[in-house]
This record gives sequence, C-alpha cells and structure tokens, in this order.
Amino acid sequence: MKTLLNIIWLVFGGFWLALGYFAAGILCCILIITIPWGIASFRIGAYTLWPFGRVVVDKPGSGNPFTLLGNVIWLLVAGIWIAIGHVVTAVAMAITIIGIPLAIANLKLIPVSLMPLGKQIVPSNQPFVSNYR
Repeated sequence: MKTLLNIIWLVFGGFWLALGYFAAGILCCILIITIPWGIASFRIGAYTLWPFGRVVVDKPGSGNPFTLLGNVIWLLVAGIWIAIGHVVTAVAMAITIIGIPLAIANLKLIPVSLMPLGKQIVPSNQPFVSNYR
C-alpha cells in the first residue's frame, strides 16, 4: 500500500514539491555560507519524493541555540514559501477522495518545511521511531 501511495504521490505533486526543495538547496549551496540549509533542503526534497513509509524525527541533541537560529533564518528566507506550496498542493489533492491521504501527508510536511534543521528522516518500521513522535 505504501508503494502505491508513493507512486500516486510522486505523479500528483511530489515531484514538483521536491523540485522546489532541490532548487532551494542548489541556491543555498551556491551561497557558500548557507550550505547547511542546502543539505537540509536536499534531505527533505528526497523525503518529499517518496514520503510514505518514512517519518521525520528530531535528531538527538538538536535543541541548541544555533539550530534554532538557523531554523528562524530558513523560515524567513525559504520556509514560508515552501509551506505555502504544501498548503496549495494539499488543497488541490483534497478535492478528490483518493487524494485525501495525500493531502494529509502534504500537511504533515509543513512543520519540517518550516524548521528543517535538527531533523532526520527514518523508516517508520524501526522500533525506536515511536519513542520520538
């Protein structure tokens, strides 16, 4: 079932959302000082291509002030625009009955699109994942 949802997701919006993340990642890597945001953007872009069967969890020890500052900068520069893209795509997906699970998955991506630093993506079948939710 996860594979079917991932294929439908990829065709009906996941590819375009991932392109947005990859474009932000390339821009961040060109501006050398913003490479950490670029790496985070590439990681989330890859997650956006194939999200079902994986979850986003906090990295251990990610609550430092530098991560918070980096997330605030990301929020102001790119995060808000990518989050708007998720909302628009979720509304378009929710119009059909089959698209409702995809719209819910899209809305679940908004928090990580706003604050990507200090997050990691892990398979949802790992036993320790339930401890981080």
